[in-house]
Amino acid sequence: MQLYTIGQAARLLGVSPDTARRWADAGRVATRRDESGRRLVDGRDLAAFSVEIAGTAEAGEAAYTSARNAFPGIVTAVKLGDVAAQVEIQAGPHRLVSLLTREAVEELSLEVGMEATARVKSTNVHIDRA
Repeated sequence: MQLYTIGQAARLLGVSPDTARRWADAGRVATRRDESGRRLVDGRDLAAFSVEIAGTAEAGEAAYTSARNAFPGIVTAVKLGDVAAQVEIQAGPHRLVSLLTREAVEELSLEVGMEATARVKSTNVHIDRA
């Protein structure tokens, strides 16, 4: 499973590293320490927490848009069908859902807890693996 530093988790949640550290200190998001003493967050725990705080003032007010409409975030759900798939990404306070082929999801090895970027053009959402 993918692990994230507090700084990476903060960026994905759309908050400052200090806020992410306070949440970890308060036990709101589980962390563990690596051999260097850095706090790490399990990707699945981060995905669940990002969904929990989505839509609240805690999620931060920063917009994740650019000229290319890129929304970096964390994969919170992957639903595979026989041919098609649905991928959900929580990018700070924004939840994006993309319908794509099962083959594309498998080629990108997308799974809950991993970092990904949703790119939006008109009504299409494309997923880039980080």
